[in-house]
Amino acid sequence: MAESTPETHVIDFRAAEQLLAARDPRGAVKLLDSVVAAHPENTAARLLRARAFFASAQLRAAELEFQLVLEREPDNAFAHFALARTYERAARPDQAVRHFRLAAALDPKPEYLEAARFESDGA
Repeated sequence: MAESTPETHVIDFRAAEQLLAARDPRGAVKLLDSVVAAHPENTAARLLRARAFFASAQLRAAELEFQLVLEREPDNAFAHFALARTYERAARPDQAVRHFRLAAALDPKPEYLEAARFESDGA
């Protein structure tokens, strides 16, 4: 196996983006594992890996990765929205609504506002 360098990590990150876009999330996770191992502080790599976990239905891994991103970037509206989608898919609606609402409060995009269901009672 070739030696890992910062350059190979950038190449792996870009290739992982392409694999995720091509609907190969497991391939993306494999590439990102080495990037995250070498650069655990790299939030972009962690966010991409979280998206790949979600796309491959590895919901617990996605949840943990999105939570880690949010510990570092609590104002990341996309990470809140994606974590909410993860909770929604895992049949945890109360947690999902909380993060949908945080996403909408941070960035009032129409899809975030719709998912937040501010007008509904009960949450």
